[in-house]
Amino acid sequence: MRAKATLAAAALALAPLAACTGGGAEAGADGTLTVFAAASLTEAFTEIGERFEAEHEGVQVEFNFAGSSDLAAQITEGAPADVFASADESNMDKVVEAGAATDPDTFALNRLVIAVPEGNPDGVAGIADLAGLDFAACAEEVPCGAAAQSALDGTGLAPVTYEADVKSTLQKLTLGEVDAALVYRTDAIAAEDEVDAVEFPESAGAVNAYPIAALEDAPNPDLAAEFAAYTLADDAQAVLEAAGFQRS
Repeated sequence: MRAKATLAAAALALAPLAACTGGGAEAGADGTLTVFAAASLTEAFTEIGERFEAEHEGVQVEFNFAGSSDLAAQITEGAPADVFASADESNMDKVVEAGAATDPDTFALNRLVIAVPEGNPDGVAGIADLAGLDFAACAEEVPCGAAAQSALDGTGLAPVTYEADVKSTLQKLTLGEVDAALVYRTDAIAAEDEVDAVEFPESAGAVNAYPIAALEDAPNPDLAAEFAAYTLADDAQAVLEAAGFQRS
């Protein structure tokens, strides 16, 4: 009986120590990290999230992918999140000005291409070749739409449809509803089995910088800071480059 009592006492004594050595940042709140990220980051951030989880035992990364303007509005209206990754600086500025984030860092750059059906049946070689074609672009309030509008200024060309984000814009093409789509290079690469990407010089004047920030009211502030920093590290940068992003 004395031996059992001694073992029980030892176990109780070790319990607080085990709790304290459970892994630092990953022991916050409930171990869930919520990341609000631009739709164009879907493929790259899904992989980055899996790698981050592998390095942080007990942590689960959950993503909310959408247009950056929608995400910024959700955050400023109080939606609970730990990290915001925007596809442009203007939407991050809205979050910073609202006091919901500070000191964002740019972790990637992206630019537009003209996505066309595989084999490029209309022979599109540049933006002028969109004349006479039905093409899609993002709505102007989201970053890919603002970039598209900059590229189209002075051409007299206009899309036949404006979509909520880059994923739905590309979907218009893959469903055969348009002849071409102005999308990010990264999204065209992700759909390379279905579309070809046509580079065009006008896109150089509309390169989007992607900033990331841990949010001020993050439920898991330590994890949020770690994830934001992780996107700048070589491991995450390799994933982003493979997806077609450029280093900032």
